[in-house]
Amino acid sequence: MRQLKIYIQSEFRKYSLDYLILLTSGVFFLSAVYLFKGEKTSQFFVLLSFVSFYIIWGIYHHVIDETLHLKTVVEYILIGFCFLFFLKFIILP
Repeated sequence: MRQLKIYIQSEFRKYSLDYLILLTSGVFFLSAVYLFKGEKTSQFFVLLSFVSFYIIWGIYHHVIDETLHLKTVVEYILIGFCFLFFLKFIILP
């Protein structure tokens, strides 16, 4: 457990700007979803744009870290689209 804590702390120190960008975009995403409350099409496009940003951000992050592999790209795509479908069909019916 101690090693995990040390690893997470070193990741945040090393890539603090990357995580700050992701966190800021997440806040903007939530604000936009709230702003377009009741407009399903607009909410869907906001959601789709955030998922696209998340996938691009993940690829960029691993390119900078020099750990980009095909399975990492597929993982980001699958997580992004699971997030998209989860929010679209369960939270934003």
